[in-house]
Amino acid sequence: MSNLTDPRPPLPEWILDTFDVLAAHATDVEDCNTQAITRDDAIDVLLTADELTLEPEDTDYVLRRLLERGYLYEVNDELRVTPTD
Repeated sequence: MSNLTDPRPPLPEWILDTFDVLAAHATDVEDCNTQAITRDDAIDVLLTADELTLEPEDTDYVLRRLLERGYLYEVNDELRVTPTD
């Protein structure tokens, strides 16, 4: 995701892979132009995804990085995918 028009700061490829997995499992939020997944579901998905090999500590790190860099944002207990143009 090294798109030069993407305003979000770049992340390592393995973190972007986890973002792709989370985005694929997120569901549409009613009345919003975004998708969401609960934090607990996100952790479960990351730990059980066949294409990823993460430890529980890795999931905390990945979610924190995705939130800090603007790939996700948090509303209550939901992690929402930040819409991009």
